[in-house]
Amino acid sequence: MAVHMSFFWGKDVVVLFAGWPGDNRLDMYILALVMVFFLAAGAEILSLASNLKLRGLSPAVGALIHAVVFAVRIAMGYLVMLSVMSFNLGVFVVAVVGHTAGSFFLKYRELRASVDPGSNSAPKF
Repeated sequence: MAVHMSFFWGKDVVVLFAGWPGDNRLDMYILALVMVFFLAAGAEILSLASNLKLRGLSPAVGALIHAVVFAVRIAMGYLVMLSVMSFNLGVFVVAVVGHTAGSFFLKYRELRASVDPGSNSAPKF
């Protein structure tokens, strides 16, 4: 398989791992796109964790939890970036849509909490 250095369409792509999603397998290509979507949306949703106040915990435990969530969010972001570096337009579009969906979800929850004063603005995942 040739390494692409410009954007291209098609399901014949390698995403993150050698041999994945497979040679001309549409079902595995779709699975790779779904994975990239959820990685991108998850990275956006985990960005909310930096705003959470961890009450009732010692500063060391709170900082440790924050650091672990940060590490997971950054790792997810880097995996999305590496996926986009496959130069496949389908992967690129799904990554952008995933980030957008995650951002929409967070903003929707924030705006809904500001409109409904009885609701708790703390996330309930």
